[in-house]
Amino acid sequence: MKKYVAMLLALVMVFALCACGSKTDDAGSADADFKVGFICLHDENSTYDKNFIDAAKAACANLGLSEDQYIIKTGIPEGQECYNAAAELVDAGCSVVFADSFGHEDFMIQAAKEFPDVQFCHATGTRAHTEGLSNYHNAFASIYEGRYLAGVAAGLKLNEMIAAGDFTADEAKMGYVGAFTYAEVISGYTAFFLGARSVCPTVTMDVTFTGSWYDEALEKEGANKLIDGGCKLISQHADSMGAPTACETRGIPNVSYNGSTESACPNTFIVSSRIDWTPYYEMVIKAVMDGNTASLESDWTGTLATGSVVLTDVNEKAAAAGTADKIAEVKAALEDGSLHVFDTAVFTVDSKTLDSYMADVDTDANFEGDTEAIADGYFHESEFRSAPYFDLQIDGIQMLDTNFG
Repeated sequence: MKKYVAMLLALVMVFALCACGSKTDDAGSADADFKVGFICLHDENSTYDKNFIDAAKAACANLGLSEDQYIIKTGIPEGQECYNAAAELVDAGCSVVFADSFGHEDFMIQAAKEFPDVQFCHATGTRAHTEGLSNYHNAFASIYEGRYLAGVAAGLKLNEMIAAGDFTADEAKMGYVGAFTYAEVISGYTAFFLGARSVCPTVTMDVTFTGSWYDEALEKEGANKLIDGGCKLISQHADSMGAPTACETRGIPNVSYNGSTESACPNTFIVSSRIDWTPYYEMVIKAVMDGNTASLESDWTGTLATGSVVLTDVNEKAAAAGTADKIAEVKAALEDGSLHVFDTAVFTVDSKTLDSYMADVDTDANFEGDTEAIADGYFHESEFRSAPYFDLQIDGIQMLDTNFG
């Protein structure tokens, strides 16, 4: 009898030990009262915000959170409304709050100072590494590498059209619809251009700006202006379907951003690059669930290796033959370090090769350069902070309007 009592007590002890310890069990499920909050500038009609929302839902599902354990607030402007949304999420019991737009930063920092027991994570921001708050973090990814790969696909398409006699090599001009003249946009379109020029050496590019992250009418107007100006292929850093649908209507190849537009633009969509935020969300949420917030970096950069920079499948109907294989080849070179997007040997500024450039990494009111960004023959983008700081105007790219800062 004593033997059976001892066995029973041992089993009780095992169950008790399993019930204690981490807030997550082996299956990844979390305490029922654990909550996560997300703040989005727009809703799922914006390709940019949809990309965040999809990642938020995927990360929460992967970690065993039920739908009532995360709250997604959409349509939150880059103003005091962001702080109000963050405070509401804290009041609702959220232990970690994410925001997705550059202009949310001031208000996320305000909330982090107000609620020191909650972790606040901001995508695309620049100040976490200088603010010194243990509960405020920035994150971005080396999306310039994804843009470069998408540019390779664009250059191959231009080559195909040149070979078909659609236009001559010296007429190989692309267009790019940008939102603002921020470093994030400049870094992206420069990487895209350099990717295209790596396979189509005569290419040039015109860039127009809308002054808005999301304005379908202006983005469509911008794309049409570029097409009327002789651009043979269009890409974008803006968040609506304006540019892709303009391209589909006029039969102009398009490289989109933040997700495939193939269903709406089956004849012109080639490929799209995007940041997959799922790995970052999972890492942060799990750290908070496990009480391991000390492991969180103030400034985190996702990469091709972390699965944070991804491309859609190539649309074989619109892309040049061999595009997928070429992308795989170039991606491997980026990953092993034998290729650098901003290799100073492949671009010039005012006809000069650069061997030095002071980048504005520690953001201040005057946007003064403070960090040497060129070493070992290339510009080190997203290494000194996650958000891009490449803001050089290189030869071969013409900015059509610069009144949007």
